[in-house]
Amino acid sequence: MKRLFSLLIAAALAVSLAACGSSASSAAATPAPTAEPTQAPTEETAPAESETTETADSTAETTTDGKTLVVYYSATGNTEHVARLIADATGADLFEVEAAEPYTAADLNYSDKNSRVSRQHDDESLRDVALVSTEVPDWDSYDTVFIGYPIWWGGAAWPLNGFVTANDFTGKTVIPFAIAASSGMGDSGTDLAKLAGTGNWLDGQRFFSSTTIDDIQSWLDTLGL
Repeated sequence: MKRLFSLLIAAALAVSLAACGSSASSAAATPAPTAEPTQAPTEETAPAESETTETADSTAETTTDGKTLVVYYSATGNTEHVARLIADATGADLFEVEAAEPYTAADLNYSDKNSRVSRQHDDESLRDVALVSTEVPDWDSYDTVFIGYPIWWGGAAWPLNGFVTANDFTGKTVIPFAIAASSGMGDSGTDLAKLAGTGNWLDGQRFFSSTTIDDIQSWLDTLGL
């Protein structure tokens, strides 16, 4: 009887050990859950430093433009009037060419053969007129230069000659304009271009002292500036 009871207990222990072994094996076969990996930024998702630099350079290039200048000599104020209209219409800077010894009303009396302009007309050696200054601040920054003057005996007023010969117009577009009551531009623009020797000189335009801003704008529209 004792022997039978011992066998039953041994059998129960064997079944219990087998069940525990099976549970342990099943637990070992099932991996523990882990967190989802996070993707780190790469060169494809983050902007490269070189790309940022190129964009900045490109923006700088597109915002750099050459400036416009209006140079003028005015004996009685009429040329100055038109020069200021051009500057207003184009947003240009102004530079006045001034004779060191200003011309008086008597000097400009063409009907007097002894007047200053009459003597200069008869003797070309007298046309070298001393100027207050020929130096334009930041001259190299200007791409377009309008240059204005009154017409004296079919040509540009002589004080302008000294300014033209003193400056280098290389790489600049130069546009003459003149003021006259009756005569046209004549060869004044061509003669100034020859004196300068450099620059791209366009055909000029004659205006009257009564010229308006609308007249100026109509002319500028034909230039395509």
